[in-house]
Amino acid sequence: MKYQRNTTFVSACLISFVFLCYCTSVSAQEVEDEREFDYLESSKKGPKHWGELKEEWNACKKGNIQSPIDMTSDRVKVLQKSEELQMTYKPAESMIKNRGHDIAVKWPKKDAGSLKINGTEYLLQQAHWHSPSEHTINGTRYALELHMVHQSTDPKVKNNLAVLGLLYEFGAPDEFLSLLMNNITAMNDQIEMRPIGKMDPNLIEKGCNKHYKYIGSLTVPPCTEGVTWIIHKEIATVSKEQVHAIRVAVHDYAEQNARPVQPLNQREIELYDSQTQPTKA
Repeated sequence: MKYQRNTTFVSACLISFVFLCYCTSVSAQEVEDEREFDYLESSKKGPKHWGELKEEWNACKKGNIQSPIDMTSDRVKVLQKSEELQMTYKPAESMIKNRGHDIAVKWPKKDAGSLKINGTEYLLQQAHWHSPSEHTINGTRYALELHMVHQSTDPKVKNNLAVLGLLYEFGAPDEFLSLLMNNITAMNDQIEMRPIGKMDPNLIEKGCNKHYKYIGSLTVPPCTEGVTWIIHKEIATVSKEQVHAIRVAVHDYAEQNARPVQPLNQREIELYDSQTQPTKA
């Protein structure tokens, strides 16, 4: 009987430990419940107040390296030699979810490939869109912005989140979004997730030879800092119909789901471009 009680106690401890580890590992991820915040300027749950809504969202108000930012030319350090940046993606089973505040595509098994930065591997978790764009270039805001969210499983990596961003201007339809349109329009204003079969991230990501890099945060609560941002310099195209479909599908308060630009606070922005002369120190 004593052995059984001890076994039960140990098992309970192990379960508690696993649960706590799980909570810690996901606490830095984006909030899924769209009812907890919104994007309306006049709302008490709007971007100005995110940091006041919950103690664990404090970084949204008091953080010093928040995202998004404006990548203005006079604060960009141009480098000709890029760091080692490798993207290896492959088709994998996926889900599409209307999260209320955005549309996201998820690869639940984390088997859709990865982004490597200087040898550190970050597994692709999900991709979602903001309209208009959250990041700006020299003050210019674009029609749409994609975020491909990656996470490293290496416990030695301090900043374990990396986001690959792509800006869109109006033009030809985006190939990847074209494959999603029927599902997006079918989920108008409904919090819903559905399987969509194998989706290939390579249809989104077609190379990143010229890119900005800086350290920032998640752009939604909890606004976790220490996120490595890689933003394409080259601008993609998206049709007006595709942007309209994304905006109509989410809740009214998120039709324009872009967080305002945050202070740079002396951060350095690097631009890797082999065709441009490097910035002199």
